[in-house]
Amino acid sequence: QVQLVESGGGLVQAGGSLTLSCTASGLSFRSYAMGWFRQAPGKEREFVATISWGGVTTTYAESVKGRFTVSRNNAKKTVYLQMNGLKPEDTAVYYCAARQSVSVTTTYDYWGQGTQVTVSS
Repeated sequence: QVQLVESGGGLVQAGGSLTLSCTASGLSFRSYAMGWFRQAPGKEREFVATISWGGVTTTYAESVKGRFTVSRNNAKKTVYLQMNGLKPEDTAVYYCAARQSVSVTTTYDYWGQGTQVTVSS
């Protein structure tokens, strides 16, 4: 059974930082590209960042480019999202997802349960 478990969300002031983690089990982690998505209340789930299986290729949404960094540790089966310069509009539930190739769409095979990030102004 595949499980993706996110952690690290919370409440932070504007301009602050958070690091999200997502640990996988039940799949060959190093064979999967990993993505981060977010969903704010009343809005559709949107792409945030993705990283290839080897960590060589990363892609970011324009809204987070230069502020967020995605990375992975295949030995720990964990993907990270370092978020700096947080803005109130970054408030959302953040999800990690796994797919056998990188994509900026929501067509991922496996999803975590999400972790709440709230940025106060």
